Amino acid sequence: MTRVLNAERKEPLSGETRSIVVFLHGYGANGADLLGLADPLGEHLPDTLFVAPDAPESCAGAPFGYQWFPIPWIDGSSEEESMRGMQAAVNDLNAFLDALMVDEDVLPEQVVLFGFSQGTMMALHVAPRREDEVAGILAFSGRLLAPELLTDEVVGRPPVLLVHGDADDVVPPQSMSQAAEALQQAGWKDVYAHVMKGTGHGIAPDGLSVALAFMRDKLGL
Repeated sequence: MTRVLNAERKEPLSGETRSIVVFLHGYGANGADLLGLADPLGEHLPDTLFVAPDAPESCAGAPFGYQWFPIPWIDGSSEEESMRGMQAAVNDLNAFLDALMVDEDVLPEQVVLFGFSQGTMMALHVAPRREDEVAGILAFSGRLLAPELLTDEVVGRPPVLLVHGDADDVVPPQSMSQAAEALQQAGWKDVYAHVMKGTGHGIAPDGLSVALAFMRDKLGL
């Protein structure tokens, strides 16, 4: 049985939803943490609904935040607990996306997943295994989990933009090139990458500008 994800949202400036950006936050944060990006992005995407669900589990390391799944080297959980938590979160997120598209009457090709850190791990794991391709995946400051499984489990290959700060001390910057290589080996043609110079574990203005251009292109705006 899937868990219902609580979500905050920012309605399209035009009043009409023609596309959706789903923000997937990082470990210990919440949906509101990324929803603030809807303000600068929404000016250029007036027909876009921005939705930011909270991850399904409270986070032991951040009492007021949430996690998609436990991280053993941070919270002392076992690898089995981490994998079990991730699979449950995958099911929760798939159910959330299915319901969102029905409720808002949009097609998968009108939806972009925008992940940060652990949210990126979720986006890169979930989207390629969904039957219908989303418009694109924005993958900030994260990594591709279980790359060795991707070739056998991939169903669709939506466009991917990988963005990472070269001064990230939380998720190593080389995670970006490792993800790009694994995606290409699994048959991706549409993989892009951008390095945010001098940026740590965060989203810099240049990264957001590249992300906006990617979304406008993949959503046909």
